[in-house]
Amino acid sequence: MAGKVEARREALRDKLIDIAEKTIAEQGMEAIRARDLAREAGCAVGAIYNVFGDMGDIVIAVNGRTFRKLGKAVAASVREAPEDPIEQLIAMSYAYLRFAVENPRLWRTLFDIQMSTSTDVPAWYLQELDALFQNIARPLARLFPEMHADELDLMTRTLFSSVHGIVLLGVENRISGVPRDRLEQMIALLLRNITAKQTVS
Repeated sequence: MAGKVEARREALRDKLIDIAEKTIAEQGMEAIRARDLAREAGCAVGAIYNVFGDMGDIVIAVNGRTFRKLGKAVAASVREAPEDPIEQLIAMSYAYLRFAVENPRLWRTLFDIQMSTSTDVPAWYLQELDALFQNIARPLARLFPEMHADELDLMTRTLFSSVHGIVLLGVENRISGVPRDRLEQMIALLLRNITAKQTVS
C-alpha cells in the first residue's frame, strides 16, 4: 500500500513539474500559481504541499531540469568542437548563448529565483551547477596547467560570469550590450584575448 501511495506522490510531483516547466517557458516564473497548477494537474491545492514545501521548491525542480538540459547542450558542443581548448571554450559559450536565445524564460529563471550561498540549496542542485562548471574547467586546466585548484575554480567562475553577462545584456537588448548578431563575435573576442598567451602542455 505504501508503495502505491509513494508512486502516486511521485506521479503527481512529475506532473506538477511538467506543468510548471511549460508555464515558465511560455509566461515566465511569475505566472506560477498554486490554484492554476492544481487545476491543470487535477488535484486539490493542498495536495501540492504534500509533494513540495512551497512554490519555490517547484521552481527549483524546474531549474534542475533546465540545468541538466543546458549541461547536455554544453557537453555536446565540446564533443563536436576541435581539440583546441580555446575553441572548446568558444563552442561551449556559443551553446550557452543558443540555449538562452531558444529558452529565454527557463534560462532566466535559473538566475531570477532567490538563491545564494547563504540559503539551504539542495545538494542535487549544486551538483548540476558543478557539472556545468566542470565542462568549463577541463579545457581551462589544459590552458593553465600550473594553476592551483582554487585559482582554477575562480577562473572558471570568472569566465562563466563574463560570458553570462554578455549573453544577458545581448538577449535582453540592453543598451550596454551588443546586437544579437554580434554576440558570438564578442564572446570569441573575449575568450581568445583572455587565453591568447597560453599554450597547451
